[in-house]
Order: sequence, then structure tokens, then C-alpha cells
Amino acid sequence: MNKSEIVAKIAEDTSCKKGDVEKILDAFVANVKDAMAKGEKVQLVGFGTFEAKDRAEKEGVNPATGEKIKIAACKVPSFKAGKALKDEVNK
Repeated sequence: MNKSEIVAKIAEDTSCKKGDVEKILDAFVANVKDAMAKGEKVQLVGFGTFEAKDRAEKEGVNPATGEKIKIAACKVPSFKAGKALKDEVNK
């Protein structure tokens, strides 16, 4: 399911206009990104938790040359599914 399909389904389920649903979805995504960039968790009880996790610096290998390289430390986005979501997916 892609973004336009999600927007259409939500619009159908809620009797809202697709344009309004798209604005709401875009605002939701932007707010989750902003919170994660600030180091905050976004918890939706029953669905899951979005957060940015620190990834340590590590050594890698350039596949073209075989040369060892350092991969810089960074933050990576993470999502942990909530119990209700896991249960729904597994039923």
C-alpha cells in the first residue's frame, strides 16, 4: 500500500476529502520526523514507538578495492511495533 492508497482508504473510512487527509498525513509524518530529529520518542499506544537510535562508528570494507574504511557514527530511525499491532499481524 502506498501513500495515495492510504489517503484514499482513510478518506473513504472517514468521509473526509482526500486533500484534507493528505495534509493530515503529511503533518503527522513531519511531526514524527521533527520529534525524532530532536531525540524524542513518538509513542502510539497499541501501534508502536518511533525513535532515533545511535549507531556507533565501525569498520567496513570497500567491496571494489578490499580497502578497510571507517563508517562514521550516526543516528538511524527505528520503529518498534506495539503488542496490539503484533497481535493483529499474527492472527
